[in-house]
Amino acid sequence: MKANKSFRGIYFSIFMLVIAIFINGCDKFLSEKPDKSLAIPSTLKDLQALLDNKGALTSEPNTGEISSGDFYLQNSDWTSLSSEANRRAYIWEKDYLFLTNAVEWQTYSTAVYYCNSVLEGLEGVARTGSNSVLYDNIKGQALFFRAKNMLAASGIWCLAYDESTASSDLGLPLRVNTNFNEPSVRSSLRQTYEHIISDLKNAVLLLPVIPVSYVRPSKPGAFACLSRTFLAMRRYEEANVYADSCLQHFDALIDYNTLASSKATYPFVSLNNEVLSEAGMAVGQILNLTRARVVDELYNQYDNDDLRKTLFFTNNSDGSHGFKGRYSGGTSLFSGFATDEVILTRAECLVRTGNRAEALKLLNRLLITRWKKGTFSAITAASDNEALEIILSERRKELLFRGLRWIDLKRLNKEGRNITIRRQLNGQEYMLPSNDLRYALPIPEDVVELSGMQQNPR
Repeated sequence: MKANKSFRGIYFSIFMLVIAIFINGCDKFLSEKPDKSLAIPSTLKDLQALLDNKGALTSEPNTGEISSGDFYLQNSDWTSLSSEANRRAYIWEKDYLFLTNAVEWQTYSTAVYYCNSVLEGLEGVARTGSNSVLYDNIKGQALFFRAKNMLAASGIWCLAYDESTASSDLGLPLRVNTNFNEPSVRSSLRQTYEHIISDLKNAVLLLPVIPVSYVRPSKPGAFACLSRTFLAMRRYEEANVYADSCLQHFDALIDYNTLASSKATYPFVSLNNEVLSEAGMAVGQILNLTRARVVDELYNQYDNDDLRKTLFFTNNSDGSHGFKGRYSGGTSLFSGFATDEVILTRAECLVRTGNRAEALKLLNRLLITRWKKGTFSAITAASDNEALEIILSERRKELLFRGLRWIDLKRLNKEGRNITIRRQLNGQEYMLPSNDLRYALPIPEDVVELSGMQQNPR
């Protein structure tokens, strides 16, 4: 059973001081030394308190979701956006998609800095027989959070992973310590993914199966993150293995029939029974419930007996629909790990590796919990291709607004699907063709200027 634990709100001024330097990409430190009296975390309790700062470690950039094409804005809503960067991101402009001192880059950089601070802090704590479980758990949490945030960032600021070009494609700067005097040099995309995988494999060995709270990482959560990572790399056999490892430990599903009578604005609660690991994205102006209208092409795919059609969507007065099926339980968008994603990943990988029967069995196990009781008929498919199309369609329908569609578009276009996204504004059509360089969003221009790191090509 899941247990919850209140988080200790311990903040250390010295960390906030250096984080402010780090997140702006600057490679110099203040000439004046910080006050020596400021507290520095030196115990396992202190280090755990840093990891329990949910806002710093489980908040993720939302610009990939803004770019993904599952929603549209009316002309008046687009014009009224106060952020020019958001307006540019919505129509896939080549540059200036982020404001100066961009929150998105800060979100990623702050999380990595926190994790590196904890890992360095552990080096000053002796691991003993009496503290080894807590020590290992803290280390595993830091490794998980660093990898999870790097994976989210690579999905936004890097191109799709391609085995043939990964050694030359641009990855992320690999920050493995708190020394912000080190130059910000981008690694290759291969090195970035190898770093993410290494952190997660080490985390799996250290984390508990059941955490104190599912805001904290767990072993099945790390398996789920490995599965998401290998899926993004199109390494389907490994993605399947880690999805299976996750489901061996955690496979709970919500029967949506138990929620069908809910009149709540947001029918799902935070940390519900499917959630493996909590994380979220801010909606800002552009992704809020009233502005972001779900594209009709997607909404019309839901059968009337599919409970997601009512639990996921609001009905607007103009006939359009907003998305309310947020596993965050509120206004923010859920981007953590949940059982439904892992099941769909494993189903896709199974059919891609020749096990159609098992793939459809898994898919049907999920879908029967999403349809009105007594109305669901098991999905069948006459070929692997037909099964794959069904699974990919259900993946999009189940996992919308979770920060996954942007990554899926990138990998699926590498598979040759040639998906072009289109948006209309004031009578003009904007297009993002498959495999376009704009799928790697630009590093915020002020970060590039301050750090000297290489910008994404255009």
